[in-house]
Amino acid sequence: MAQAKNPLFDTATVLGKIVAFLGVSALCGVLVAGLLVPAAAVTGSAASGSVQFFEDLPGELTVAPPGQATRVLAADGSQIATIFAENRTRVALKDISPFIKDGIVAIEDNRFYEHGGVDPTGIARALVATAKGGRQGASTITQQYVNNVINESLVAEGRDDEVKLNGSSSKTVGVKLREMKLAIALEKKMSKDQILEGYLNIVFFNANAYGIEAAARYFFSTSAKNVTLPQAAMLAGVVNNPSAYDPVSNPDNAKMRRDLVLDAMLKNGKITQKQHDDAVKTPVTTKITRPRQGCQYSATAPYFCDYVQHLILNNPAYGDTQQDRLKLLQRGGLTIKTTLDPRLQKPAQEQVDSTAGNVNAEQWGASLITVQPGTGKIVAMAQNSRKVENQGSPIVTDYNYNVDRIDANGSPLGGMDGFQPGSTMKPVTLSAWLNEGKRTDDYVDATRTVYPADFPWKTTCTPVEGSYDPATGELPLQNSESNLYQRMTVRKGITFSVNTATFASAAALDDFCDIQRMADALQLHTTQAGAKTPQKLDLHFLGNLLGSTQVAPLTMANAFATFANNGSFCEPIAIDSVVDAQGKKYPGQTSSCKEAIKPDVAKTVTNVLQDVMSQGSGTLIPEKVPAPIAGKTGTNNTNSQTWVVAYTKGLVTASYFGKVFGKAATDSGQGVYVNGVPYARVDGSDVAGPQMARYMQKVVGFYDTGEFDPAPDSLLGSSYVAPPVQPVTPPSNTPEDQKPTDTKPTGGNNGGGNNNGGGNNKPNPKKTP
Repeated sequence: MAQAKNPLFDTATVLGKIVAFLGVSALCGVLVAGLLVPAAAVTGSAASGSVQFFEDLPGELTVAPPGQATRVLAADGSQIATIFAENRTRVALKDISPFIKDGIVAIEDNRFYEHGGVDPTGIARALVATAKGGRQGASTITQQYVNNVINESLVAEGRDDEVKLNGSSSKTVGVKLREMKLAIALEKKMSKDQILEGYLNIVFFNANAYGIEAAARYFFSTSAKNVTLPQAAMLAGVVNNPSAYDPVSNPDNAKMRRDLVLDAMLKNGKITQKQHDDAVKTPVTTKITRPRQGCQYSATAPYFCDYVQHLILNNPAYGDTQQDRLKLLQRGGLTIKTTLDPRLQKPAQEQVDSTAGNVNAEQWGASLITVQPGTGKIVAMAQNSRKVENQGSPIVTDYNYNVDRIDANGSPLGGMDGFQPGSTMKPVTLSAWLNEGKRTDDYVDATRTVYPADFPWKTTCTPVEGSYDPATGELPLQNSESNLYQRMTVRKGITFSVNTATFASAAALDDFCDIQRMADALQLHTTQAGAKTPQKLDLHFLGNLLGSTQVAPLTMANAFATFANNGSFCEPIAIDSVVDAQGKKYPGQTSSCKEAIKPDVAKTVTNVLQDVMSQGSGTLIPEKVPAPIAGKTGTNNTNSQTWVVAYTKGLVTASYFGKVFGKAATDSGQGVYVNGVPYARVDGSDVAGPQMARYMQKVVGFYDTGEFDPAPDSLLGSSYVAPPVQPVTPPSNTPEDQKPTDTKPTGGNNGGGNNNGGGNNKPNPKKTP
């Protein structure tokens, strides 16, 4: 049987309410005494003890800036994306409409400018309402600000379960007393306007809007400075109970609360009767602008943004741990200015989106990345997929086609393991040739197709591995054109991308290790096969001379940028500057360039690669770039991964088209349709080439389009007397799927050298993400 309540303490009875009123009043009196009178001036042990309790409560409040959204900007200051845990943009009080300031004060704390942080009049009024069985808040704006500051700190520390909401029944008397004392202390440190500004910037409106600026943009697609009176009154009303007074889900409640705000503003003389009446007649309307949080919602460069985000998260300069860096990124209000050039990014994205056409369902990918030689700045990065659905592409993936999977420390970059670059790797052997003082017009024996395991390569370091030897059941080395098995100059071998000429050049080197030295100088590397850190591209495996190991497009673009920059390699950079909401500067990335190969070697490589574009496989690209241009096409064995890496004096672009997911060794680009056009085999000049050229046509004029520096005569002329040209018939055991199957011009190799994994070279399967 339930015990009967004593009527003295039963608040359901009139007597109980009176006792409760008197009890709380006594507590209030002690509190007020503690607030207004020093403890030594209070007589009586009870009063003295109560004041001592109050005095012992913490009196300092650390007002840390609330979490703010980070903005990722392009080089011209235009916004790429916002990143946040709480959508908040801090705004100064002078940039907030007076309607909002007056409305908040009128409805939440009309004596705000009169009290010292705690309002005894308000407390007494609340006590009377309580004694009558009602409920009325007594927290001042200062107290609410204190509560929000405490809660914000708890959330930032991941202690969300300790958050105490205003008006919450979970608040104990001790919590409320501490809040009051902190409010009084805060009023001694900050002006009323500073407190009001802080409150308006921290207060919660809904999950999409923290602070008045975000709320104005979310509910009305305007700024806090430009809201109308009805809009301001509605926002002032929402803070009391964001769910109950939400104008979208509860418009009737929102109007009722808005009109109460308007009444209070009229009563306090902040608006005229006409303003009040006109505002009350205004219907409840909203114009919602939902914030798009994160790089995935970037309309211009989601993958570049994601790459920048990974650079921040991997850098100890932004925090001791990745969790600290994420907190800074999501709550620090950073302004991250990047190197991205919107003039290039827009046409790059448009071009990759139009390239793949109706082969998307087969998981073909198209990508473009452009860097600026001499600075290393990444100025464009695009691919034909999206990070979320319903954004215009059937391919949805988080993987960035253009960058490495991991950085130098093994931390993730959001990329893949790259793609087989095919013959775009041949300039490395050319560089080694020239570095030894040999000339472009020296002849080599491109008739040789057999390289047995015991071939006498001249090497002073790692032994050469791999062979092309039919006597042991392996395929011979092959070219894509049957009339190119002949003695020819090194220049011709590169211009027409002759596999046998590249191997003949390697065989004639004084030291095969010079190829590796050139690859290392160009910082060519791979992350395939589950490497924990990027690994140097091993050019002692013969198949790698023809590009059999996967490399990221950014890596290839940087290598070719070294040629364009007359031998100086520049580390790729994407971040120009970073500053937080308080003006603290964080380290960006500065151009870091150093001589990697001799300037004369680089100039001569460029001279030869100009011939590729004017006489060789580049001539198969129907669109022409209106500037001096050099470059190289590339295709893997199965025609499933195709490239063009091309450059002017001011821009270097790696253009890729091919199978993105699956295994390069088994996927095929033979007998396929691309945008309705049939291809017996897709080569670098077919799709990646036009993609590069159409894009460069639109953007090349924004950067240097001058003539390349001339190559030295000492590396151009030949002291070798050419023997009579003797065309050689291709080996009879050439597989049908590697014989020419189209009718492209004689002399061109259709994107070049698609025999990059033959013999018993180290297998390099494409990793499936």
